[in-house]
Amino acid sequence: MAPGPKTGPALFLGLELATDQLRASIVDESLELVGVECVDFDMELPEYQTQGGIFTTPGDAYTTPVDMWVKALDFLLEKLTRNHDVTRIKSIGGCAQHALVWWKSTPIPSFPALDPRLPFHSQLPPNTFSLPNTPVAQDTSAHTHALALEALLGGPDLMAARVGTCANASLLAAQLLRVRESWTSDVWSRTGKIQLASQFLASMIVGEWVNMGESEACATGMWVHASAGAGVQGAPGLGRWDEGVLEIVGGSREEGRRIRTWLGDVEVAGGRKVAHISRYLCERYGFEPDTIVTPFTSDYLSSYLSLCPSPGDAVLSFGPMDTLLTPAQHYLPTRLYSLFPHPAQDASEKRRYIAMLSSRNADVPRALVRDMYTKSWSAFDRLVAIVPPGGSIGLDDKLFSFWLLQGDSYPLSHVKGIYRFETGIKVNEFRDLRANPRCLLESQVLSFRFRWSRMIATGVLGSNINRSRGNVAQTPGPTSPQGQNPRSNIASSLGLSFDPYDYSPLPARILVTGAAANFPSVANLAGDVFNAPVFMPSTQVDSAQVVPHRNAPATGFPGRASLGGAYFARWIWGKERSSAIGGSSTGRGLGGFEEEIRRLHGKRWVASGGNPLRTNVNAPLGGNGGSGANSGTSTPYGHRSGLGSTVFVEEEEEEVEEMERASGILASSVFAGGFADRDLGRDISRMRTLTGSTLDTVTSSGSIGPSTAFTTPDLNAGAGSPGGGTGAVVPPTTTLTPVTALPTSDAEAQIGLAKVAEADVDAFMTYAAIVPEYCRLEGMLCKSLV
Repeated sequence: MAPGPKTGPALFLGLELATDQLRASIVDESLELVGVECVDFDMELPEYQTQGGIFTTPGDAYTTPVDMWVKALDFLLEKLTRNHDVTRIKSIGGCAQHALVWWKSTPIPSFPALDPRLPFHSQLPPNTFSLPNTPVAQDTSAHTHALALEALLGGPDLMAARVGTCANASLLAAQLLRVRESWTSDVWSRTGKIQLASQFLASMIVGEWVNMGESEACATGMWVHASAGAGVQGAPGLGRWDEGVLEIVGGSREEGRRIRTWLGDVEVAGGRKVAHISRYLCERYGFEPDTIVTPFTSDYLSSYLSLCPSPGDAVLSFGPMDTLLTPAQHYLPTRLYSLFPHPAQDASEKRRYIAMLSSRNADVPRALVRDMYTKSWSAFDRLVAIVPPGGSIGLDDKLFSFWLLQGDSYPLSHVKGIYRFETGIKVNEFRDLRANPRCLLESQVLSFRFRWSRMIATGVLGSNINRSRGNVAQTPGPTSPQGQNPRSNIASSLGLSFDPYDYSPLPARILVTGAAANFPSVANLAGDVFNAPVFMPSTQVDSAQVVPHRNAPATGFPGRASLGGAYFARWIWGKERSSAIGGSSTGRGLGGFEEEIRRLHGKRWVASGGNPLRTNVNAPLGGNGGSGANSGTSTPYGHRSGLGSTVFVEEEEEEVEEMERASGILASSVFAGGFADRDLGRDISRMRTLTGSTLDTVTSSGSIGPSTAFTTPDLNAGAGSPGGGTGAVVPPTTTLTPVTALPTSDAEAQIGLAKVAEADVDAFMTYAAIVPEYCRLEGMLCKSLV
């Protein structure tokens, strides 16, 4: 990349420590993108031998070397210095994946002194950390410890009321408990401080210990949040670490106090600068000493900030973990969702929150179903598009599947395995195997739709339940002559707390991110299930045209979380400057974060004559990254070990095309009875399926290798399957045609969103008809009745 101009207006840097890359995005005062840099862990730091930035072992362990992060930061700072005028950077924000850094007691209590003549890596060697390879967000090895902690606290309801969340494998409390009980004692005894990855990255930039923000503290399982306190109305209260939980995690009161010193204090106010940049970075890389550093946060909250959602919006992110985030007005913790204080708000603001629903069974099942039933993401997408809702034409013959491969949170915290149902009966496999991709995705999205309705009932999102849906027709389901809705009565008889045919409480817009959202079928499915228009960041729409099957953005395109950090940095800098000019610490003249970011976008839109935001910097033109076949995205089950070819040895993509030609709208006789062997053109003895009874065989096979879903580029499209026990050669596949932008209003276009799917009330009603059965089956799984 050619160096940027050495003089000019202020710039703002956002950093993102992702699973597979360390990314940087630079924007100017009007939030126009001016620079993108990244360090890819696999490609640029091959000595660590990670795949997708992590080490994967059979089972639930996903770890990454902290030393690799340190070295990557050196590389990234060198790139920034070489290609950009860092003296123009006025503020730095950032975020990181959910992971933990275990410092040895040697450099405590002060941050290690650094010599500007030497890189970070030579001064913070691997032996600086008591746990060199730390678990990342995908790791579920602490799931049983989380459940044990939940039981000790009285169950999910009492735990949520006490510390704001119920059991999940990512809880900091559960990870601490696991290290104390399962690792060698020297790891625990040698530890002097622990930091979340976001704190760690911020401390490296500031050159001193940086406290955890309350948004992340509320996700630890050890923090008691106080929603309001004395003083300014709506001001944050005096939250605290729960000594009882610390004692349980530490095993004694003394060890609980020790953990408290490891954690440090919590920064409750997120609307002010943390500190100035370190002297080390100024002397070594040329940053200005007055460069401010803003609070760093988690990657999913930073991505949320970059999208500026309005009340009534839902941010649906598809990735190694699927998440749905939405603005919330009240702090009402329950076991139904996770709740965080908004990371970008002043102490003078009315307290705002973000509610989150999450699912660990996300990219892993999608990649496995791709391997089992198709040869490429292209075929996967096309099967989802042409198979009818529910996998069948007849309402009485709907298909349901639940792929619960990893320990998840409530209500599925005790359920694991693969479950399929036809006509309400558990089966080992569907009669029509090609219904599997669609049924999987329907299950994943319907879960969020079901859980959203349960969340709404708590009142956590505020009084704005019957939201304006714009020009989407507000036509309820048919009613009886007496004016009663019989479908609502049916829902009540099944124990539902909501009317599945009433979509007014559902999100007004769905904002999607993540690689799976690049598939047109997935974007349309999300719009159909929620009956809402679907929008995607224009940066992702354009990136998808280059590499459609990767979570990591294409070269030259920014990561959403790094953009969120840059936006946060711009907001804090504007407040600091306004405060200095106006003599007020409140940054008067500036509104809340979303309000100010929208104002800046609108100002740029007018000044540019309606030009859209720049989506990349020096990105490659045109092209498509391939379909993703054989891309190694099968997650804990490793590279494609012949699984795809042993399921459908003779499957050609022409079969999918034949389905399209023969049906237009698929003939009911095909899906009602399933494809006969003669229709599939193969011998039944050559098929293979994976059910709950065969899962252990696959996960324990010798061909397992480390990988992460949707993060590995397609290097072998059309090549033979590496595990090819049958000797079959996978034929060349067509490329995945990613989503493209539909006509989008100026209001969305000016903040960098593009519409990718429309609401469809008829499709919504089709899904509403199967919601009760879905809920019934999920309830049976939770009660271990199947």
